[in-house]
Parts: sequence; structure tokens; C-alpha cells
Amino acid sequence: MSDGVRIAPSGEPLKIAMWSGPRNLSTAMMRSFGSRADSFVSDEPFYGAYLKQTGDPQPMMDVVMASMDCDWHGVARTMTGLCPTGAPVWYQKHMAHHMVGPIAHDDLPGLRHAFLIRDPARVVASYAAKRVSVRPDHLGTDKQVEFFDREADRLGHAPPVIDSADILRDPPAMLQKLCAALGIDWDPAMLRWEAGLHPTDGIWGSHWYDAVVSSTGFGVPDKPVPALTGDEQAVADACRPDYDYLARHKITA
Repeated sequence: MSDGVRIAPSGEPLKIAMWSGPRNLSTAMMRSFGSRADSFVSDEPFYGAYLKQTGDPQPMMDVVMASMDCDWHGVARTMTGLCPTGAPVWYQKHMAHHMVGPIAHDDLPGLRHAFLIRDPARVVASYAAKRVSVRPDHLGTDKQVEFFDREADRLGHAPPVIDSADILRDPPAMLQKLCAALGIDWDPAMLRWEAGLHPTDGIWGSHWYDAVVSSTGFGVPDKPVPALTGDEQAVADACRPDYDYLARHKITA
């Protein structure tokens, strides 16, 4: 134990890879970890590489690619290297659906992997509210399952899984349990953060982060899911088996 942080067996600071899908409370979770005095956060470091390889017509894609390293191996070296600030905890917000290139879970040694999930109907509804079309692969649930299984095989037990709906129902209880599962001490500072864009946000935050930018903490529990169109429901249905599989392993209150 050092300065309240549990250091990895190697003596190095903890590097947490949180594998999420989009519209999953992932930015609020990044805010939460960024509020810790002992932590540094990184925002979707493989996004540029994903856009360069796929050409997926996402908002601000040219600006995003110009703002970051778009080489898969270069990003992997950075994420497994030294923390930019030397902080004892490095929280990395990763989008599972970005991982379409030559880098996978196995190519990121030394990271403690965890998984943030959300009911796919809620994810699709959030996309719809942004007037952005979505495919099943955009939710990244298949890649989350792949990485979860690989990490479970490596560890011999399930890695941490946490559901965004559970966090919103009881942020202190769920975050304390997540911290315990990750091997770091609970810090009540994780419940509050400064409003506005943060220096660690990706340049795409000006388009996607409006709700988080206006927030200073976790929001209210989820409301009922709005009605989805037939196409939207089909996307949610395609991703539900993966979500249900991961949900069987989730941390509970």
C-alpha cells in the first residue's frame, strides 16, 4: 500500500482498461475517476486508429484523426507505457467497438481490464436522440464478450463487470464495490466533478459530451426506454444476448 493506492504486484501503478460501448455512461465514469487525486484518465485512445482503418463516417472524423495517434501499435505502446503524469492510477476509457485492427486485449499487457455495460435498448435510444444511425457493431457488445472471455481465461475468474443502470441507482455503493474489485481504495471525490469540458477530453467532446459537460455528478436513475423504431429495435435485439451474458457476471449491490 502506498499513499492509499494498492500498487500492482510488479510495483508499477495500476492501469485500468475500462471496456465500454458508446452512450454507456462511459464519460461520466471517466469524470468520476478523473476526480480522484491519485488518477490520470485517457479518453478513447484508439478512436483515431479506428476511424483511419474503417472510414466510419462519424462526426468530426477528420478533426479527430488529426488530433491523435492513428497507429494501432503506437497507441498500444503508449497505453502500456508510463503514465503521462506519473499518477498511481491510470484510468483508460476504451470503446470496445473501436478494436477492429491488429491490437486486442492480449496486446495490452499490464492492464487491469474491466467492463462497463448498458442495456442495448437504452444505448440505441441515446443514439437516436442524437439523430445518429447505429449498427449492432457500433455497440461493441461482441468485442466486450470476446475480451471478457479472454481475460477470464487469463485470470481464472471473471474480471469486473458493472452496469451503468446500477451505478445510477446507487453511485456510492456501486463505485465502492468497483474500486474493491479493481484493487484501489474508495475515494468519495469520485461522486463529484467540475462542469464543462476537461483538458483530458477527446476533441470530439464538443459534439458528444453535452450532458456530461453540464453535469457535476451522476444523474438520476434511468427512465423507461423510449419507443424504438423497428430498425432500432432490431439493433438492440441483436446485441441483447451479449449484454445478457456479461450481465450475469456484473457486480451487484
